[in-house]
Amino acid sequence: MTTQYHLAELNVGRLIAPTDDPRVAEFMAALDRVNGLGKRMPGFVWMMEGSGEPRTGNTETKIGGDPQYVSNLTVWEDVKSLETFVWNTVHKQFYDRRREWFEVLGEIHFVMWWVPAGHRPTLDEALARLDHLKRHGDTDHAFGWAHLEEATLWRERNCAGMAAE
Repeated sequence: MTTQYHLAELNVGRLIAPTDDPRVAEFMAALDRVNGLGKRMPGFVWMMEGSGEPRTGNTETKIGGDPQYVSNLTVWEDVKSLETFVWNTVHKQFYDRRREWFEVLGEIHFVMWWVPAGHRPTLDEALARLDHLKRHGDTDHAFGWAHLEEATLWRERNCAGMAAE
């Protein structure tokens, strides 16, 4: 019997201000809409959830105790499903405007890896994958878009130079 795998992804960022600050209000107000769309997309499997409070997404999950350091952890059936959501929905509009709400970290802050179908990665597991990617570059253990031959939308959008933003 062959094990089926799904694609997990972690994206982290540090907001330019606390979640209740007017400078990030537009981003915070859009979280439910963008996350809700993601959950309804073909190929969506799972998302790490916060408290469920409106307009919070998963912003209560702090990284290193820093309330402005937020994360998004999801699982998708395949590369195409994740790519479609990231590059062909309203998500892309918010991605294009990320500098309005997030600090430029100057290091890799996005990682993907394959998980057995049914597995729900923890934030600690995901952060370990991100650390592995930072230390070793793309490997089968942890990788970015460039590691995936089937990631065509990423290439078409010319996002290769923006990996550390």
